[in-house]
Amino acid sequence: MQLVVGKIGRAHGIRGDVSVEVRTDEPELRLGPGAVLLTDPGSAGPLTVESGRVHSGRLLLRFAGVKDRNAAEALRGTLLIAEVDPEERPDDPEEYYDHQLIGLDVVLLDGTLVGELTEVLHLPYQDLLTVEKPDGTEVLVPFVTQIVPTIDLENQRAVITPPPGLIDPERADVAGTSAADGAEGAEGAEGPEESE
Repeated sequence: MQLVVGKIGRAHGIRGDVSVEVRTDEPELRLGPGAVLLTDPGSAGPLTVESGRVHSGRLLLRFAGVKDRNAAEALRGTLLIAEVDPEERPDDPEEYYDHQLIGLDVVLLDGTLVGELTEVLHLPYQDLLTVEKPDGTEVLVPFVTQIVPTIDLENQRAVITPPPGLIDPERADVAGTSAADGAEGAEGAEGPEESE
């Protein structure tokens, strides 16, 4: 099975290093020295990782045969793809590979079907699950324990406990008060008293 594990960004320096947007929880395994990666577009690879380091919070890789800035810049935007055994599991039982999650039924605690998990988005601040509802609309669910307490691979489902309004916006709890109530409140509001 093929998994996207990174995306090549800008060239760094003049010796062929490139920045890489990491798309795996195991960069030391998937993007370590000696790793051979397929590419999209296919004409750019395969690429063999020669060395890697972290610089200012970014992963920098150097690939065999990429010796200067021009060659590195030509790889910009290329997806890095690792060949992974579909039976392989992460060491941590609380971690999952994207391919394990895609296609799971997403249900509420009471078993009500919300939809199908179609994509895992890896954003800098947190991961999001894209859930396609039966009506074809999509909703993004933060992949955090408070909202997704259970991933049940055996029964092919993810159990979620969404806050009001996440799945059905019309059921959202609106913070604050109505405009009329807010105006009255503003007139009578006083700041904290100052003491001398």
